[in-house]
Amino acid sequence: MHPYTQGLLASIPDIHEEVDVLETIEGLVPNVYDMPTGCRFAPRCKHAMDRCARLQPALAEAGKHKVRCFLHSDALEEDAE
Repeated sequence: MHPYTQGLLASIPDIHEEVDVLETIEGLVPNVYDMPTGCRFAPRCKHAMDRCARLQPALAEAGKHKVRCFLHSDALEEDAE
């Protein structure tokens, strides 16, 4: 699962549990007119690697789903789009 998806799912409150603070994805959403190079989530991802900021990850299989994330890709940097 992509780290952004993990963050979104973690932010869903549980109606059976009372909490004072909800989980959030830290950082700022990028400006659509000035998107970051590489993975769009890299500046906010706690798993980001150097190549995440430089390269767009290729689409990879992750179970029954597809994901653009170097954590789920066996592709080399040269294979990334």
